[in-house]
Amino acid sequence: MRPRADDEQGSALVEFAWLGILLLIPMVWIVLSVFEVQRGALGVSAAARAAGRAFALAPDDADGRRRAEQVARQALADQGLEGAPLRVEVTCSPFPGDCHAGTSVITVRIESHVDLPLLPSALGGGAPSFALDATHAVPIGQYQEIGDADATP
Repeated sequence: MRPRADDEQGSALVEFAWLGILLLIPMVWIVLSVFEVQRGALGVSAAARAAGRAFALAPDDADGRRRAEQVARQALADQGLEGAPLRVEVTCSPFPGDCHAGTSVITVRIESHVDLPLLPSALGGGAPSFALDATHAVPIGQYQEIGDADATP
């Protein structure tokens, strides 16, 4: 058996520290990215639900589209995604021209994306991002109030 050299004493501790740092940094980035994507997914889902409700409660389709976009932006802002891009798409079936007709189903689709944290654009040719979308359907009832309900004939 050969005796141990004195100049290598303590090198395992240094190697362990460097290895720990090299593994810890990517792990922290992965955890932060997962949290950011989850926050965006919750925001987009809440935006789709709120936009569908706002569109259904609006008096007409034009006002409904405006309200749906405003509510969707507010829902994203509530999750801390004020500057996130937003695309709101509203479709109706079986009456594409009149979404507020009885037995119609309003479908709202929200598209957005979140930027992944702590990555410079030099590494990926642009800020890396994760695309998100959510869909929510709101049925319109067959029986609706028309005009003033308190008026007597």
